[in-house]
Amino acid sequence: MSRRFKSYGQGAAIALWAAMVLLLWEASAWFIANVAPIINPASKLPYLHLVIGNLIEHFPTLLEQGAITFGNSITGFLIGSAIGFLLAILMSLSRTVEHTLSPYMVASQMIPIIGLAPIIYGIIHDAALSRILMAGYVTFFPVTIQALRGLQSIKSEQLELMHAYAASTWTLYMKLKLIAALPGVFAGLKLSAPLAITASIIVELMGAPDGIGVLMVSSLYYGTSQVYMFWSTVLVSMAIGLSLFLIISMLERWLTPWQPEFRAKGRDEE
Repeated sequence: MSRRFKSYGQGAAIALWAAMVLLLWEASAWFIANVAPIINPASKLPYLHLVIGNLIEHFPTLLEQGAITFGNSITGFLIGSAIGFLLAILMSLSRTVEHTLSPYMVASQMIPIIGLAPIIYGIIHDAALSRILMAGYVTFFPVTIQALRGLQSIKSEQLELMHAYAASTWTLYMKLKLIAALPGVFAGLKLSAPLAITASIIVELMGAPDGIGVLMVSSLYYGTSQVYMFWSTVLVSMAIGLSLFLIISMLERWLTPWQPEFRAKGRDEE
């Protein structure tokens, strides 16, 4: 019974939050259009119901281009995640490797995405590969740092117990360290997911032939006549990032049920 009431409460809270956002958006659009002295108010903040109407009207096109962006993003995201996880394992095996790689990894993140994307696209001249590379680039660093933190979070008494049983390095990682690193890995994945989508869209803004970013640029080119399409692409971009984040969150709950927040929910449900 408590589980059912809690679900109703969470659903009501989400619905109330969404309603407040919608009302605030509509009120702000009305204020800009009727009170604030702004030229071309529709180009600043259009009515949300008109944006949603445009999104429904052009949904097949938006879905097709959004799927292209999502496909390239998730490919780069998976590759970057795998590289980041492997780097974390290598760095946990050797302090020398960790101290050698850390400065270069940090330095690589000093290059802004908006500056690196046109360089990569200009060299490769392949939009799909450029999007994959950029998504992987922004993914590997957070995953590496968070996974390494998890691998190094093992308590000394746990290590002593494994050594007392003469556990090999392979056994130590498979039975203890990799499991302990999973919460950190998922934290890195959730940080990287929106960045991977953003990186792919930035490549599309540089002149890619397809993707949600191309619709975004073309709608900006036509100005106020395409303002509703522009805002539709913004909403689709947000939906893509949120979808990837939710997928990772569900996988985290499934693969790491021992985490405190999931155990607490389990006790409430009993």
